Amino acid sequence: MTDDIATLRRILRDCRTIAVVGLSAEWHRPSFFAAKYMQQHGYRIVPVNPRYTEVLGERCFPDLAAIDVPVDMVDVFRRTDDVLPIARQAVAIGAHCLWQQIGVVNRHAAELARAAGLAAVMDRCVKIEHARLFGGLHWAGVDTRVISARRPV
Repeated sequence: MTDDIATLRRILRDCRTIAVVGLSAEWHRPSFFAAKYMQQHGYRIVPVNPRYTEVLGERCFPDLAAIDVPVDMVDVFRRTDDVLPIARQAVAIGAHCLWQQIGVVNRHAAELARAAGLAAVMDRCVKIEHARLFGGLHWAGVDTRVISARRPV
């Protein structure tokens, strides 16, 4: 089972290069927020979105096949129906994990990934799981640095 704590911790410890499929350059989008958090915590982010040439200071690729560096994890911010071809590409590029974000559950894609030896995570946020398992969650739930007990000066 890929959803147990030990496995999630191993995936997040070992998968240091993350291709984020569907990463938006718009700061208020969940994909941008999650990727920026992971980048700030030492992960290399490889944006995958044909709409952009650069996101978060990194070259953006139109699809997984175009990436010219080894990828450990493929983090999917796309509709459930779009995941199966992405899973096929993840297998083809030699990724180690297919991670489907919250609200994304494609069991066929997960089965295909597992059959090829990849770990497969569904319906979980990589940022939330990292924060939960590696100490980034605080009393407010997330460390946004927006909520503070300090009075304005």
